[in-house]
Amino acid sequence: MVQLDGEFGMWATFAVVLVALVMYALERLPMAVTSLLVICLLLLLFQIDPILDPEGHNLLGPTRLLAGFANPALLAVVALMIMGEGLVQTGAMARGAGMLLDMARGHALTATALSLATVLVISAFLNNIPVVVIFIPIMQALSERLRHSTSYLLMPLSFAAMLGGMLTLIGSSTNLLVHSELASLRGDGFGFFDFTIPGLLLAAVGLIYVVFVAPRLLPDRAPLASALGADGKQFIAQITVEPKSNLIGAEAVGGTFAALSDVTVRMIQRGEHAIVPPFEDLVLEAGDVVVVAATRAALTEAVKGKTGLLHPDVSAIIRRFGPQMLAEVMVTPASQLIGQALEQIGFRHKFGCIALGIGRRSRMIRAHMSEIRLEAGDVLLVQGHGDDIHALRGNPDVLLMEWSAAGLPAVHHAKSAAIIFAGVIISAATGMVPIVVSALVGAMLMLALGVLNVRQAGRAIDRNLVMMIAAALALGAALQETGGAHFLANGMLSI
Repeated sequence: MVQLDGEFGMWATFAVVLVALVMYALERLPMAVTSLLVICLLLLLFQIDPILDPEGHNLLGPTRLLAGFANPALLAVVALMIMGEGLVQTGAMARGAGMLLDMARGHALTATALSLATVLVISAFLNNIPVVVIFIPIMQALSERLRHSTSYLLMPLSFAAMLGGMLTLIGSSTNLLVHSELASLRGDGFGFFDFTIPGLLLAAVGLIYVVFVAPRLLPDRAPLASALGADGKQFIAQITVEPKSNLIGAEAVGGTFAALSDVTVRMIQRGEHAIVPPFEDLVLEAGDVVVVAATRAALTEAVKGKTGLLHPDVSAIIRRFGPQMLAEVMVTPASQLIGQALEQIGFRHKFGCIALGIGRRSRMIRAHMSEIRLEAGDVLLVQGHGDDIHALRGNPDVLLMEWSAAGLPAVHHAKSAAIIFAGVIISAATGMVPIVVSALVGAMLMLALGVLNVRQAGRAIDRNLVMMIAAALALGAALQETGGAHFLANGMLSI
């Protein structure tokens, strides 16, 4: 090792900081790659020009510069990401979000304010990304009621999430990092709610702004809003009214069933009789088969257990066969399925998946799903285990639309996920255990109880954020040991 002039390390560190800022801003390389590049530059720099202590040890050796990966604040952030994914995967957050629309009772502006306020509060305890993902469809629905472009509400949604992240210690990875650094300097960091009072004042002003002012200033980006909007494609599906179904006794008022407000009823099969619209004063009975047209979103809600329509025992299916997925497959032009009905094919036994709906362009079908003969170009909405869904890739009879594959929430774990998350928040807020301990225990419990599997937990971790925090901590250590931090502080004080 060769030791150069004492100030070389400081100015070289400033140069690395400048390079990092420029590369993060330009985004020519992925953020994780830029962060790794910064760490490698520092490792090489302080091998060439080590900062030695009185005993001759390098203060900025690999152990110190890579210590950020084991920083308690970073580990807490990772654990909170995993728990947030657990709340998303079980549908716990989506269920709470749906209650907001019911509370607003059809008033779109009230629903907007309630939704943004709820985003603000939830973001105080969760990573912003899953919160925003859950509320995007709600914002889309509200924009339709207000007859505004979705773009007027998506940016306020992002603002509300960022404002909420400043309310508590765990609301933002930045807060946790500052807490960690303060604890290393003086032995104790910030309290859980030390950010709350100033954060609430700023958030209240910000919320008023994003609800009433921001939508008036934002441009109408209709093409972007349309691209993000929900798919309006309709599938034909059928609902069997089971003996214990909550649909028994449902009456059609004005030709529609309140319990089936998200779908269009095409036909009701009662015994040997087929009843077609209008359904005035018709009351559903056990054994009725209701043929409906519905979007994928509506059918997904039914499968998730919100209504228990398509699969009343969806929880039992998931427990027995593992996590389920929904996907869309198209019947290929040369498929052997053409001209056959689902029952003739034995679809579930042949493919290991359940066909929930059939989509056919420009055709109003009034028939049992099991009686519809498939045609080339028909799109089937299927449910199955992830392995069975992925196995459809190599099947010549159907074409798997890769973009359409999405996991179904394990709704039977929603209560467990909510209890674990509440326990973590309470234990951290009351100071019973350090935040990193409560967060890691919470993440471990979600994995141990099957709320999440290891693959889902891995996907929940934002690699860009993890690498950027590790790089920032390495830069901070370099600035501190080379004297760069004191140089900047003294310069600002003199100014």
